[in-house]
Amino acid sequence: MSTNLKYLSLGILVFQTTSLVLTMRYSRTLKEEGPRYLSSTAVVVAEFLKIMACILLVYKDSKCNLRALNRVLRDEILNKPMETLKLAIPSGIYTLQNNLLYVALSNLDAATYQVTYQLKILTTALFSVSMLSKKLGVYQWLSLVILMTGVAFVQWPSDSQATTTKELSAGSQFVGLIAVLIACFSSGFAGVYFEKILKETKQSVWIRNIQLGFFGSIFGLMGVYIYDGELLSKNGFFQGYNKLTWIVVVLQALGGLVIAAVIKYADNILKGFATSLSIILSTLISYFWLQDFVPTSVFFFGTILVIAATFLYGYDPKPAGNPIKA
Repeated sequence: MSTNLKYLSLGILVFQTTSLVLTMRYSRTLKEEGPRYLSSTAVVVAEFLKIMACILLVYKDSKCNLRALNRVLRDEILNKPMETLKLAIPSGIYTLQNNLLYVALSNLDAATYQVTYQLKILTTALFSVSMLSKKLGVYQWLSLVILMTGVAFVQWPSDSQATTTKELSAGSQFVGLIAVLIACFSSGFAGVYFEKILKETKQSVWIRNIQLGFFGSIFGLMGVYIYDGELLSKNGFFQGYNKLTWIVVVLQALGGLVIAAVIKYADNILKGFATSLSIILSTLISYFWLQDFVPTSVFFFGTILVIAATFLYGYDPKPAGNPIKA
């Protein structure tokens, strides 16, 4: 059962990541009349949706009993302030990361963003080794190198793509690059820190996500008023929101829940592989549906490397048995 849940959660994560990257990039480059939606408010709304979804899941686990739900929330959150405060650190980092991704996709073309963001796989592996004392075998380290090489080949922009992305991208590429690099380190650290907390306590993953979302909402609202307070006073909290914006917000909220399930049933490095596979899928969608990408031999070579790296990571060589003596 746990194996099925592991691959189901990874499959959903691939779908969610692919959809989020495509819709987020499109929403930040789409030209419309009036003010554009504030990414800082989108992060906050996503946190609120995540909290609501987790409360519903706890309600379901409580056999749809409001008294039982109230007792669980009181006993696990209010009556355990120190346990709740542990989530303040990863929550603040996740909030920073979510805002940085909007900054990155507003200033970088999709290819550069996706390639650079895969550095989080390496940072996650390093933090897993240092914080969780995980031991990676030779095949796993080799698979990480192959994976990053493969993703780089898959997303290597051609001359025509470079011209198109230069026309679409507005802002500073340097700002976007710094945003992605900081997001990579924050993603690796926060993900492993959250995994460590989940595996050291008996609280459910949904309770932990309510705590995470609570602090995330507070940090997010602080960011809204500090960085976008003037725009907020002029045009309101939901300025520029449309159907596409709400799709982005829902996908981002879903991502937090799916990642929590992946961390519980798999691990952070497998999460990184699922994200890498989603990059290939998003590129294929760009070719067949959006028709703004032409695959090359380099793309197919990178695809083979990524698939090979995925299988190599899961390879567990068994030691040869002792020969039976006559």
